[in-house]
Amino acid sequence: MDHDEPPADGGPGAHDAREYDLCDHCGSVVPGEDLLGALVPDSSAVHAIDPGLDGRRVVTACSAEHLAALVDVYRHRPFVDEEQWAAKVCRTLADYDEPVPLSLVAALSGLSEDQAQRGVDWHNERAREWRSRYGHPGADD
Repeated sequence: MDHDEPPADGGPGAHDAREYDLCDHCGSVVPGEDLLGALVPDSSAVHAIDPGLDGRRVVTACSAEHLAALVDVYRHRPFVDEEQWAAKVCRTLADYDEPVPLSLVAALSGLSEDQAQRGVDWHNERAREWRSRYGHPGADD
């Protein structure tokens, strides 16, 4: 099914833009009723408010072939526990402006202190890698 863009406003077949989504594989605009979806494991995914949905991502596609390709990508992507724990820590810390003890972060995020620390360490290592590759923002100012 080919859908490059939603119909123009007011034209025949025009719908509210909220009735459309994008194919995560090719980027085509797809009417909601034609959209296919699957729930895949993804250690980078955290739900904004429901920790029970962490580690799972909904992927959407315009065709069964594109959905199968997306599912295959996630099937072969490693699930990294530390990445998931880092995301849980970040979600927890988003509510605080001041430093928070690790024991409280762990309790609020549903992690053990060891898991919270390993998540922090994983996050910090990714930040160090980013800085070594791209430099420090504002360093040239």
